[in-house]
Amino acid sequence: MRHLLWVYALAFSASAASGQQPDTIVRQPALDGIHAPDSLDLALRPDCLEQATDTVQSRTAPPGAVADSLCLTRRQAVAEALAHNPLLQVAAEQVAQAHARKVQGTAIPDPAFSAVFDQSPGLFGAGGGTERSVSASLTIPFLDKFRLQGRVGTADVRSATFSAALTRQLIVSQTSQTYDSLLAALRRARDLGEAKALAQDFVRRAQARYNAGTTPKLDLVRAQVELAQAENQLIANARDLANARAALNRLVGRPLGAPIAAADSLAVPPGLPDLDSLEVAALAARPELGDLRSQQEGARAATGLAREYWLPDLTIGISRDYADPGPGVLFTGVSLPIPLLFWQHSRGEIGEARHRELELAAAVRDLQGQVGQDVRAAYAAAAAALRQAVYLRDELLPLARRAYRIASVSYGLGGSSALELIDARRNLLDAESQYTDALAAANSTRADLQRAAATPLDAFETGDRHDR
Repeated sequence: MRHLLWVYALAFSASAASGQQPDTIVRQPALDGIHAPDSLDLALRPDCLEQATDTVQSRTAPPGAVADSLCLTRRQAVAEALAHNPLLQVAAEQVAQAHARKVQGTAIPDPAFSAVFDQSPGLFGAGGGTERSVSASLTIPFLDKFRLQGRVGTADVRSATFSAALTRQLIVSQTSQTYDSLLAALRRARDLGEAKALAQDFVRRAQARYNAGTTPKLDLVRAQVELAQAENQLIANARDLANARAALNRLVGRPLGAPIAAADSLAVPPGLPDLDSLEVAALAARPELGDLRSQQEGARAATGLAREYWLPDLTIGISRDYADPGPGVLFTGVSLPIPLLFWQHSRGEIGEARHRELELAAAVRDLQGQVGQDVRAAYAAAAAALRQAVYLRDELLPLARRAYRIASVSYGLGGSSALELIDARRNLLDAESQYTDALAAANSTRADLQRAAATPLDAFETGDRHDR
């Protein structure tokens, strides 16, 4: 019987020790596949030199400031954001705090020291006394409580880890979308520059025809108005460029006014994977679902811990009375609650813990529906934006360019009026603007779909590419 008791004691001690072990499960946040290569070339490239130089000159910086410019591809921008964004450090510190809370939850109480001077005429034994006892004791909770506290702490650590993964995914999505906004602003600047050149050519033609007496003064004024509008649109787009650069600098952890340029160009993205495979991947990889499941594990452990309210605590200590020349004595004790009012516990902390489990189970079911809806909404937006970009590239934009060329040649030959040329030019500018917006939307919605699926889209089989 004695050997059996020792076996039980060792088993309980092992469960208590396991509760104090650190959480060795390392959960890598999703979307690791989008990392840039280990050796990133972040120096200025020739295709970015013009952008960086324009940025520095717009800020009236010295010529040497160009060396501090940064030219990034999309993958490099994402890698820089994952390496330097302050929000990731915030998430990492929250995970460290969860580890610290687990250590606190599974810690063995500190020993207590006490000294008692009994039947003494003065304070703290002054004037002598009949008893001067000193004791040191250690109160140990029931050992299974350490195991359950360890499960609660582990669930807390995993929950914080999933929150960090969610932060990581949001930063990836935001960086990609901000990069697309910079590309869109750069493309609009190019289109508006071409529009300004066309407006200047229109002014020259109108001036020549006016000087020749073949067109009224009103056509020349209209041409000058078109040129002024093109210049005004360039000024407005410069503001969008500055905002996009500042937003990208903030995401990659650089000063907001630092020169930064984009090495990629805005193009039609590849086709989209199958919706069903994306939804399955999202239900398996979304950090929000992992967070709730970790909370469920912690809630089950908390329920078990609440049900052990009646289990005894052990006290071990040693005491010695210095008024008695004998040796010190070892004492042990058991503190056992008497659950006479047991319904207060079953309806109190135990009931709260059980209802917490039911709450989390319902939250998981609801979140699964939200994830599925999020994936479907992001897929619909990405598919529509991709179709619009392809249609504008293949149908509307070529027709608008052809119409403008015909109107321009006809106006030069005197066969069409200035109003017809202005209308054709505005249609062309509108088509180019729609195409730029569609390209930006196609790439941004693709990044949002990748966030919703919590898996790189390159990991799925896609349809035909729509490269420009």
